[in-house]
Amino acid sequence: MKQIKVIDMTLANRAESLSFKEKIETARQLDRLGVSVIDLPEIVNITTDSLLVRTIAAFLKNSTISVCAGMSEQGIETAAAALSAAKNARVKISIPVSAVKMEYVCHKKPDKILELAKTLFALADQKFSDVEFFAEDATRAETAFLEQIITEAVSAGVKTVTLCDDEGAMLPDEFAEFIKNTKEAIPALNNVSLGVASKSANGMATASALMAIKAGADEIKCAVGIKDMPKIKELGNVLCYGSEKLGVKAELNWTEINRILKQIEWICGAADKDEVAQSVASAQTEADTPLDANDTLETVTGAVKALGYELSDEDYVKVYDEFCRLAGRKKVSSKELDAIVASVALQVPPTYQLISYVINNGNIITASAQITLKKDGKEISGISIGDGPVDASFRTLEQIIGHHFELDDFQIQSVTEGREAVGSAIVKLRHNGKLYSGNGVSTDIIGSSIRAYINAVNKIVYEEN
Repeated sequence: MKQIKVIDMTLANRAESLSFKEKIETARQLDRLGVSVIDLPEIVNITTDSLLVRTIAAFLKNSTISVCAGMSEQGIETAAAALSAAKNARVKISIPVSAVKMEYVCHKKPDKILELAKTLFALADQKFSDVEFFAEDATRAETAFLEQIITEAVSAGVKTVTLCDDEGAMLPDEFAEFIKNTKEAIPALNNVSLGVASKSANGMATASALMAIKAGADEIKCAVGIKDMPKIKELGNVLCYGSEKLGVKAELNWTEINRILKQIEWICGAADKDEVAQSVASAQTEADTPLDANDTLETVTGAVKALGYELSDEDYVKVYDEFCRLAGRKKVSSKELDAIVASVALQVPPTYQLISYVINNGNIITASAQITLKKDGKEISGISIGDGPVDASFRTLEQIIGHHFELDDFQIQSVTEGREAVGSAIVKLRHNGKLYSGNGVSTDIIGSSIRAYINAVNKIVYEEN
């Protein structure tokens, strides 16, 4: 079965409507979803946009991060600098190929466009191992010119050629016929990954993308909440349940796709509702860059925000004071900063207190957890099974509390050494778009995990009340 790549363009199309933090969180959710590539727009503000690219790159575990370089050599150089530390990086060279766009948008003749394209392809190949040629308005291009520029791109080392239907007037079967005929007319396309970017004013962009897959496309551009573009949710449903019929498959996180897309839709929807884009980029620090004793309150505050937290001014000061005590002995990593936030920020009276827990686990039984908590002087108990002792414990706590919280992150680290080592757990829960972290310490890692979860829940309940 043929493997296809799902390329997300949500952030590339929503640069103006999302804040710095919302862009990072959207990228993290897309990475969890398993999209092959996350497209970002061209870097305009070298300071803030480059910082955003580097911060997102630090968070991504699987997805490739792609930055548009536009139509300039400087754009490629800037993208290369921003992506220098990325695990998987791609640059997108976006060039119009139709006569109308070349003449009236770029004010260039075809021969000048071709000359510029050669220069850009050559430079991009020097800077990146993964280069994409994004052929704007390809459906209205002359076949002879399209073949000429694609051949030059492939000769220069471009790995992906994406054909775009910018006009959006083609019906799904017409777009599929265009892809099929173009592949047959341009032999060079058989040596690269063929991507498609379909648009449609009549709501059939997703259908056009699916028909293009049947016609031989290898990559499909899609997005969340962009009206005239293919939608990941619709594509996901077809690829999940109709992959055999299509003869293709995509490596998406099918078990969590609805939850993840709902989270992204919430982020984008909130941004649309507020109609604001608050950039906190100037105060941000790369998440994986260690901090030291020379860093100021503003720098540490920026690093805490980059981790996804929104704290009060008082809590930022508490975090900074604790940071200074630790930074006097060593450099402080993002994980240690997480632990500091969990330990000192938003400390509240406990609504729920842990009384007891019993965990059953083994290689021939399903893990189960029985936990008793105290709330308002009354003991309440619950029991649940799960995929391992920690999962069973968290499910039991949700059962007792009567609410499901999104688990954003879970970490366990040793505080001391030896057989009696003390373990510290950090649980990060997301509620109504806001991040809450809890810390738990115990010689029993399950116990520390339960305490950390309860600590985070207590913060949520306190703020709500």
